[in-house]
Amino acid sequence: MCSIIKKNKMKKKKILVCGSTGFIGRNTIEGLVKRDDFEIYGTYNKRDQIDYPGVVMIKVDLTNKNQVDMAIEGKNIIIQLASTTSGAKDIISKPYIHVTDNAVMNSLIFRSAYENEVQQLIFPSCTIMYQSSETPLKENDFKLDDKINPIYFGAGWTKVYLEQMCDFYSRIGNTKFTVFRHSNIYGPYDKFDLEKSHVFGATITKVMYAKNGSKIPVWGTGEEERDLLYVSDIVNFIEKAIDKQKTNYELVNVGYGKPISVRNLVKKIVEKSGKNLEIEYDTSKPTIKTTLSLDSTYAKDTFGWVPLVPLDLGIEKTIKWYRENIQ
Repeated sequence: MCSIIKKNKMKKKKILVCGSTGFIGRNTIEGLVKRDDFEIYGTYNKRDQIDYPGVVMIKVDLTNKNQVDMAIEGKNIIIQLASTTSGAKDIISKPYIHVTDNAVMNSLIFRSAYENEVQQLIFPSCTIMYQSSETPLKENDFKLDDKINPIYFGAGWTKVYLEQMCDFYSRIGNTKFTVFRHSNIYGPYDKFDLEKSHVFGATITKVMYAKNGSKIPVWGTGEEERDLLYVSDIVNFIEKAIDKQKTNYELVNVGYGKPISVRNLVKKIVEKSGKNLEIEYDTSKPTIKTTLSLDSTYAKDTFGWVPLVPLDLGIEKTIKWYRENIQ
């Protein structure tokens, strides 16, 4: 007599991607929908919702406690990618915009995750608490009694506060918190407008719209150096954190590990565009003169994560996407 064994299908984890219409959010959604073990939800607010096949979109004001609780109730994993961000101009002229809304929305999300006994919350911090360094920095190269660059004082300490809040909730509840300090992200869906984008997105726009043989302006001297990471590598880290984290709290650097000067970055983008352009540096414009790159050894040892997209390939992929979707 043959026995029939019925295999129960694994229950899908319900994942809420906060900020799903933003740069990293859109890439994360497009990465996660390729898996069959997730039931995916995304939040939107001021921007129009985006129709992703199989994704449930929820309109939420993440600074409103009741709406936050409504969105998080019943979810297993929260990927908190919503934030108020912009480029060097706003960081210098209006630094407060990176403080209040981000502190409020994250405080409400963390609390709701704790109260709703969410299994895991993934939160992107940043690198602005680190001092300029000629060598790649590890997670413990920033300590709470260190000073933060005055330009980044408000946003930097807000990020540190939120990291500590994640640690706090991980100690009193059952939610696992993953905090990752990422370097400068670039790729499809980045901000490409000249007012709010970072140096990569702004340069892409300037180069792609410049006429062959013309000049393109670059803010500052171009001597500052940045660690640039292609966005699919961030999505890859998020998936590994979901699959592999066992502790209640992890603080992880996620970066490419090799800085490049803005001057050399602009030259690379011009070269990959196939255009003949002259670069003109405008030292009257705001610039943040730091050198920074991340040592991601801990991410490799703990999660098996390493960056997979080299800068030259990432630039080529971004230019191709830009031509097909924007230009």
